Amino acid sequence: MRYESWGRWIPSEPARVIPLQWTSSIPRFDAESSVLAYGMGRSYGDVCLNNGSTLLDTRGLSRFRRLDDDGILECEAGATLEDILRLVVPRGWFVPVTPGTKFVTLGGCIANDVHGKNHHRAGTFGRYVRSFQLLRSDGSLVRCSRDENVELYRATIGGLGLTGLVVTVELQLRRIASPMMRVEQLPFHTIDEFESISRASDAYDYTVAWFDCFGGRAARGIFFRGNHEAEWSAAVPAAGPAASRRRFPVGLFAPFLVPLTVRAFNALYYHAQKKSAPRAVHYEPFFYPLDRLANWNALYGRHGFMQYQCVIPHEAGLEPVKAILDRTASSRRSSFLTVIKTFGDIESPGLLSFPRPGTTVCLDFAAGETSLLTMLEGFDDVVEEARGSVYPAKDSRMSPKRFRTFFPQWEQLAALADPKFSSTFWRRVTS
Repeated sequence: MRYESWGRWIPSEPARVIPLQWTSSIPRFDAESSVLAYGMGRSYGDVCLNNGSTLLDTRGLSRFRRLDDDGILECEAGATLEDILRLVVPRGWFVPVTPGTKFVTLGGCIANDVHGKNHHRAGTFGRYVRSFQLLRSDGSLVRCSRDENVELYRATIGGLGLTGLVVTVELQLRRIASPMMRVEQLPFHTIDEFESISRASDAYDYTVAWFDCFGGRAARGIFFRGNHEAEWSAAVPAAGPAASRRRFPVGLFAPFLVPLTVRAFNALYYHAQKKSAPRAVHYEPFFYPLDRLANWNALYGRHGFMQYQCVIPHEAGLEPVKAILDRTASSRRSSFLTVIKTFGDIESPGLLSFPRPGTTVCLDFAAGETSLLTMLEGFDDVVEEARGSVYPAKDSRMSPKRFRTFFPQWEQLAALADPKFSSTFWRRVTS
């Protein structure tokens, strides 16, 4: 096991790793310099790293305790969405919100208050966390909910793992009639067209768009929208195709991630996906297309990659989004994956949650050049002027000044954080 971030750009150098196996035998942490829970390592930047200090490997805390007829699931925080879906989908339930990978722990979903394709209708993951048990470094086990220890409840949701160790979770699931999705794929040719389709798609539970970054604001893309199917066919398996365990050598494909080949790939992808007729697909490829490759992050080579995700509020209009896309296109850099989505206005209970009403843009860049950092700082200028924000779970280079601007409530989190819990990210942005 390599305790690194998914972007692999910032080296991971923990002084010690403590595997956790049983809730009854979790050690005291008061002797450590600092500790941080580490699950599946799917955070892209350094929010999951604790260089020079201790990581708590939570994957052993993954036992299920209860699933009742109302869809309330109680389990340990090291359980992954993959574990949960395998249990609940055959019983007619689904996770209420999911990010783009199922290989994340419940604790990680809470710490980053993850969002998904249904944010405009469901909000963030934290809205469905009924309660959790939080172990503090002084040995106290605190139950947190909307009615009990409310300040710690809000600080922990989206709190970047800094308030203590989440041990067990009560999560409200959503009822589904089938593991199949009814999906439409609509081509568009400008960011304004994307916006028009997005406005017309509010009735769909799930929406997201892939964008070809090479054309800037006038580039083409594919808008995906879908709902759960209304009936369960006996011929439909509850589980989708198993994720491939094939692992690619680091750097094997990196020489091909250049503008010419990425442009060609984008053209092929666009023409392969531009289907407007609704079709039925299993939830696995709809929600987790990249999970088919065990280590797709290795495609970017030994230097890793940086993912930049921001949100631009509706009040700022689309011009800041267009500016970021135009700058990407003019830089001639290859964003191998560019995703755009409209966030809704459902407020998260989390103190430091990232989503807010507006348009979110997500771009991937191979790391290794200083000029990339300069370009991303320029993106920060655009986001700050628009009164937007950058996602901490994806970040690995945001300055302390920017962080405090994007998240003015950080001092409230600092006051509620456990004195023994810290991370490389937190020390970087609060120094």
